[in-house]
Amino acid sequence: MRILVTGGAGFIGSTIVDQLLAEGHRVRIVDYLEEPTHPGGRVPAYLPAAAEFIRGDAGDPQIIGPALDGIEVLIHDAATGGFTPHLARYLERNSAGTARLLETILQTPGTRLRQIIVASSIAVYGEGKYRCAAHGTITPALRPPDQLARGLWELQCPHGDGALAPLPTDEGTRACPETPYGISKYDQERLCLVFGRHHDIPVTALRYFVTFGPRQSPTNPYTGVCSIFATRLLNGQPPVLYEDGQQSRDFIFVEDVARANRLVVGNPKSYGRIFNVGTGRATTIRALAAAIADALGVRREPQLNGEFRMGEVRHMVADVTQLAQLGFAPQVSLEEGLQRYVRWVRAQGRLQDAFGAVEQQLKASGIVQGGRR
Repeated sequence: MRILVTGGAGFIGSTIVDQLLAEGHRVRIVDYLEEPTHPGGRVPAYLPAAAEFIRGDAGDPQIIGPALDGIEVLIHDAATGGFTPHLARYLERNSAGTARLLETILQTPGTRLRQIIVASSIAVYGEGKYRCAAHGTITPALRPPDQLARGLWELQCPHGDGALAPLPTDEGTRACPETPYGISKYDQERLCLVFGRHHDIPVTALRYFVTFGPRQSPTNPYTGVCSIFATRLLNGQPPVLYEDGQQSRDFIFVEDVARANRLVVGNPKSYGRIFNVGTGRATTIRALAAAIADALGVRREPQLNGEFRMGEVRHMVADVTQLAQLGFAPQVSLEEGLQRYVRWVRAQGRLQDAFGAVEQQLKASGIVQGGRR
């Protein structure tokens, strides 16, 4: 097939491109090369010559219109991510950009799209799913600021019956994004699904859980926990853990995310549906920091200041039943993935601690709050 990948120069998008080319597809890339992910807006050396590259904004009709020529499948991976103070940017780049892309599809004569695959995110869920011993399954609201300020990290039953236990979050869980990024990802997902129904173009939405692996930008201090921790450790600095470090996430290797995309390309069983892309395995942030330190061979205790980020969830692990029913199974464990990631990081030469340069900015802007005084 002829496939267009927006954001195809990013670490997830480029890995998708590699796998599509290996399967014999013809691939075109549109990427803005946004900083700080791409320092200086430079084309990354890992982009394959076999893929046609167009530099530009996927929401620009002058760019995306010609890029759609002859395309049968659109994989829309382009997005601005992370915890930053630039609230409007998420909506401008992700929400409005996707709307302009879809408008351009309608306005481009001869478009013959057979499918749109849109990259969504766990951020659309908010806190996800929990169980209360007294009240059963609950999808709670975000923890209130006064609770976090007191260092009470675990979610409490809204009916006053103690702490909640996290459950795997399935696609039927109520979406309740609590960050500007999460809101914009939900916008992207819903815009594409509704557009597909209205215009008879099959759409598949993939909700990526926390993706890690080679090519994850070591220069972006706002997103990519593995890269942030690794560059801190390589510069003799401790990883900074928010809350108590016991919050948990579902970490999935980038090649497995790319495999999920390949699985749904041209697959009628995926049309009009939403799928979690994760492993079903929960890992605490503290355990992740220790595993990265072990893989690097660096001994450095993490730094815990009792700080927290508003909008951050406590626990989130994927229920992957629906994607498994299509035949998907992750192939790379966290341990193997970290070893492969660390080998790639060491091959990049001297890396700066990008997080340290913006740490005070994150506090001044109110993204990071609390802490011991």
